[in-house]
Amino acid sequence: MRGAPVSSMAVVDRMVAPFSAQARLRVGLRLLERGKAGKGLRHLARAARRDCVEAQYRVGRCYLEGQAVPQSRVEAMRWLEQAARHGHADAQLLMAALYAQGVGYETDAGRTFTSLFSGDESAEPDFEAALSWARRAAEQGLAEAQALLGNILTSGPAPLRDLGQAEYWYRRCSSAGCPQGSLGLGLALLRAGGDEATLREAADELCKAAAAGLGTAVYLLGAMTEFGIGVLKPDLEAATVLYRAAAHKGVPQAQLRWGLALRQGRGTERNVAAGEAWLRRAAAAGETEAAALVGYLYASGGELAPDYAEATVWLRRAAEQGHAAAARMLAQLYLTGAAGEVDRGAAAEWLQRAASMGDKPARADLGNLVLAGRSGSERLNVRDWFEQAANGGDLVAAFNFAICLAEGINVDRDERQAARWLRRAAEGLPMAQYWYGRLLVEGRGLQADPAEARTWLMRAAEAGIVEAQVMLGEMMLNGRGGPRDRPAARDLFARAAAQGHVGAMFALGMLADGDREAADRAAALDWFRQAAERGHPYGQLMLGRYLARGLAGPADPLEAGRWLTQAQAAGLAEAQLELEQLPRGTPAPSAPPSAPPNAPMTAV
Repeated sequence: MRGAPVSSMAVVDRMVAPFSAQARLRVGLRLLERGKAGKGLRHLARAARRDCVEAQYRVGRCYLEGQAVPQSRVEAMRWLEQAARHGHADAQLLMAALYAQGVGYETDAGRTFTSLFSGDESAEPDFEAALSWARRAAEQGLAEAQALLGNILTSGPAPLRDLGQAEYWYRRCSSAGCPQGSLGLGLALLRAGGDEATLREAADELCKAAAAGLGTAVYLLGAMTEFGIGVLKPDLEAATVLYRAAAHKGVPQAQLRWGLALRQGRGTERNVAAGEAWLRRAAAAGETEAAALVGYLYASGGELAPDYAEATVWLRRAAEQGHAAAARMLAQLYLTGAAGEVDRGAAAEWLQRAASMGDKPARADLGNLVLAGRSGSERLNVRDWFEQAANGGDLVAAFNFAICLAEGINVDRDERQAARWLRRAAEGLPMAQYWYGRLLVEGRGLQADPAEARTWLMRAAEAGIVEAQVMLGEMMLNGRGGPRDRPAARDLFARAAAQGHVGAMFALGMLADGDREAADRAAALDWFRQAAERGHPYGQLMLGRYLARGLAGPADPLEAGRWLTQAQAAGLAEAQLELEQLPRGTPAPSAPPSAPPNAPMTAV
């Protein structure tokens, strides 16, 4: 059979091709369409060498796509640049896109293009070059170039951003019917915020983009519908339908929202297994919040037993992507040994990363870990992190660093520097106010100043720091740093005792016992008993003395002997003297009540 009929125009093109670059271009394009790529490219290359701009663009595309020739980034970019410099809008757009993606090679002139096809690592995108080429194509009316230009002006490096110009180009692109322009304009309007009319316009633009099948636009419409932004009213069920559609289009954020909706039964029928499957898809696609949620689900278990190995994988992925809470949870797995063996060093490292991302609970956990001496010091440089964070204005880090300096934890002891950092942290942290006041009382790292110490201790005491209440109460009782004030001291001890401070209970007992004007032996007995039952040796001594002598009711030598024996076991010599004064014939005390574990054992 003969081939398909050849048009008269094709015949003419063949005849004049040796003399006309445009004719040779048309011949080459027809051959490409008929599947004769090799012959077609030869005609295109001859036309390109004769400065036919469209041919230069087509040859560049052939090398870019590997059509009829092996892929060659060098040849592709050489021909595309020639066409672009001659004003070819499509070539300019392609050059802009390649620069924005970091794709190219090094030319003799020293300009940098990154690899298109080789296994070499790609260089960083060249947004300045991309901006220049995109602007040239956009000014020629190419809608796709206008969308790309708007994107660079919106999301490129900060020095290149111009939101006003971006909105201008998005509007031109959208007016031309380009869905990418509608998406960009919708995002620009949402970013700008403003009145209800602006938000409705944003929703209208996103509807255009969603109708064209852009998944991101579908997802954004879902979010606006859920929260009632730019629409008549919130509609959770309608939003969930949009999330589902965007999730099936591969939008990770939509997969997260759809997975959560299925797990929680929000706007759709509850399906926990399907919800978790969508969360895993979102996490695998790089959605950080989804990875953190999947890690949490594996760690917490539920219908199935926890799988800490899987939890560690997903939490690490989220933490490495900058999710602070995931880093903190990962640290807890290492700290408890759920992720394998206990690894306090790894725990400290992940807490440090979470803290550096601004996670306040992680800062507190890291400080506690370091101060408890369980941080794996060979893997954590306290000075580097605490000092850096403290210099950045983090008061918690300043406090923790000060305590490390004061106590010599993971750093050389330096009480002078500790006092300086405590003074800085005291501006906002009540516990730092207590510690700074304490240093002023003791004269550690700075000259003792009990009067100023009272000021800082008062601030900490008013904030509820029980140690500050007790120390300030003792100073007011004894007149250190200012006048004596027994009523104020009693009030401070009472506030501390209400929080369970055993020393404050004992101090209240002593005040009730020794107040010459209004001694209250019954109250004293009650406070001594509360302190004694919590393991306070002097409380046990005073309770035994009261019971032996009947100072607040009938004497009870037997019970007195029990408490005095416990006080004696704690090393109080006075208890032995009291035991010797018990009436003869008092039965030897049985084993005294034991103190609760970890009960405070120090007198005020």
